[in-house]
Amino acid sequence: MTALLEFVDPILGMTGLVDFGLSEVVGAERLYALRSAESPDLRLYLLDGATLHDYAPELSDDQAARLELSSPEDAAVYVVINPAPAAMTVNLLAPIVVNVKTRKAAQFILDDNRWGISVPLADVA
Repeated sequence: MTALLEFVDPILGMTGLVDFGLSEVVGAERLYALRSAESPDLRLYLLDGATLHDYAPELSDDQAARLELSSPEDAAVYVVINPAPAAMTVNLLAPIVVNVKTRKAAQFILDDNRWGISVPLADVA
């Protein structure tokens, strides 16, 4: 099943694209493919942030307001997986956050320097 998402701002590096489909990757629990509706060949792989050890990003009030989040339970947090020759990494500094009620989404850059851009998946899984 694919959930249709509307980004309030384009994802970093995907200027002008705001409509995406989010679907589970068959056979890979909590792994998702995020495909552009306008350019289906453009795809990111996302991992459910709830599966990561000690990952609890905090949004600013402005960020939460952009997605019309009224409680933390309304938010689903995903991290972008980056394939690398040595090991897969995840971007913890710029998660994709989805309001599960409205299907509005955004990629936010966090103000917390604890999170890295290219963290080995093995270190947080």
